Amino acid sequence: MTDTSTCPRLDDREIHAFQKIVRDYYRRAGRSFPWRETTDPYRILVSELMLQQTQTARVVEKFVRFTDTLPDVFSLADASTHEVLSLWQGLGYNRRALYLKEAAGVVVREYNGVLPADGAALLSLPGVGPATAGALLAFAFNEPSVFVETNIRAVFIHYFFEGTDAVADRDILPLVEATLDREDPRTWYWGLMDYGVFLKESAENPAKRSAHHTTQSPFKGSDREIRGAVLALLVEQGLILKDDILARFPGEAERVMRIVADLEREGFLDIRGNTIAPKEG
Repeated sequence: MTDTSTCPRLDDREIHAFQKIVRDYYRRAGRSFPWRETTDPYRILVSELMLQQTQTARVVEKFVRFTDTLPDVFSLADASTHEVLSLWQGLGYNRRALYLKEAAGVVVREYNGVLPADGAALLSLPGVGPATAGALLAFAFNEPSVFVETNIRAVFIHYFFEGTDAVADRDILPLVEATLDREDPRTWYWGLMDYGVFLKESAENPAKRSAHHTTQSPFKGSDREIRGAVLALLVEQGLILKDDILARFPGEAERVMRIVADLEREGFLDIRGNTIAPKEG
């Protein structure tokens, strides 16, 4: 079989030079966040699901309020869907809030309330994919896991794939493993992520040359806007009439009711005749 990988092979000198660049940047300009000030696996789980597809600046305040209100996996598992969605409002992609509550229930039922330090077990949790599982291992347990997310991807594409487009994660992952600080992966990944943010803000975003890069569709007029409006009304009012939400999107009755039905099927709400209510439990 022909090896089509474009991944460069690194010697020790190249690895050490790259590590020095990242470490020097982190010492000079590393960022501080509440989830970096704890090793509590629960709080890191909350932060990782919040940070999926959401910028850190938007997450900080929500993370503090969420974890102050629901300080452990037991309180989250016992919380109502309405309370969790209320705490989540403003972060978008609300399905993550339900995943987080469902994951807490699994941890309580199957792991006695202790987040497992095992990659396969973490991957079985709702809302946890390979990148999130790897981040949990690194940040909650300081395990030398190998994973890629958008900022890490930007660093490796910038330094090792100059002039190359459509770079696949399968070509980046061996480099992540080869350069990994196995003694302190937690701090190393913080440095990589912060340096990736710097690269994306200071020049053309290197991550755009990733095979996995996508451009988010406009929010205005999208199904996501309608979903968010329905859930925001539920959080604010507790109960809403179908007519209330239909009035917000005139001429979109069929589309709106399809989205409301989707939200019911996904476990966000209950439809009771002409009334839309928060999901109980």
